[in-house]
Amino acid sequence: MLFAVIGCSAGKTRDEIMAIYPRHKAFLDQFLARGEIVGVGPFTDSGGGNMALFRSRAAAEAFARSDPFYLEGAVKEYQIKDWGDTMLS
Repeated sequence: MLFAVIGCSAGKTRDEIMAIYPRHKAFLDQFLARGEIVGVGPFTDSGGGNMALFRSRAAAEAFARSDPFYLEGAVKEYQIKDWGDTMLS
C-alpha cells in the first residue's frame, strides 16, 4: 500500500510559490534520500494543487504536517489517502 498526500492550492501566485520552493525542495529531499517517496509533483490543470506518494503513513503525515508549502500558505490543506497500489509498492 502507498499513501497519497494531496494538496489543495491556496491560490498563491507563481512568484509566491517559487519564493517558497527552495525550502520545500530541501524538505522534500530528506524524504527522497531515505527512500520514503515514490513520486511527487503539481497538478497541471487549472485547479492546481499537488500530490506525493509515500511508502508509509508516518512519512506521509510528517510531510503533510511540516512541508514549507503548507506552513507558508501555498497549500491550503493536505489530505492523506491510503492507495491500494498493485504495481509500485
